[in-house]
Amino acid sequence: MKRILFCMLFAALTMGVCAQQADKARKILDKAATIVGHKGGASASFSIQSGNVGTTKGTIAIKGNMFHARTDKATMWYNGKTQWTYMKATNEVNITTPNAAKQAQLNPYKFLSLYKTGYQLSMKSVRAPYQIHLTAIDKQQSPQEFYITISKTYVPTLIKMRQASNWTTIKISNFKQQEHNAALFSFQSKDFPKAEIIDLR
Repeated sequence: MKRILFCMLFAALTMGVCAQQADKARKILDKAATIVGHKGGASASFSIQSGNVGTTKGTIAIKGNMFHARTDKATMWYNGKTQWTYMKATNEVNITTPNAAKQAQLNPYKFLSLYKTGYQLSMKSVRAPYQIHLTAIDKQQSPQEFYITISKTYVPTLIKMRQASNWTTIKISNFKQQEHNAALFSFQSKDFPKAEIIDLR
């Protein structure tokens, strides 16, 4: 009987600790979302490492759900609905409508609109820098898993995400709040008059 009571007490305490961790993790992410989601926009440098594509470095500007990213091989624009990707090597512009998982691979701040629904939260580090673990509740959801490292000033510095068995690591630096005009996030054909436009939607 004592053993059963002990197990019940241990389970209750464990559930209580997990709930507290999830609540703290959500509050930290809320603060990060407020800073990163600055109304006028923000910018940063990034490095993405993935087993599928190797390592890519570049800069990104964000505003709400929109982003504009530049690397040495490609330039991307996303206006919240449509994405344009200009490939320097082929002088082509691919037009797509990316899903949430694809956006997360390209935009390191996509987690800001993902963590609020569909993910269980836990803390891997309860002191700054914080490391928060997100696991998808629905096993069909993608990405399935995130690790997000957040500095004491509530700026994300590292994001690791898993899709199937593949991990992508995104390192973020030089973050700053910065005003951006909405036009920055849409492709301007006049700037690439000789590029071939390929509509993949």
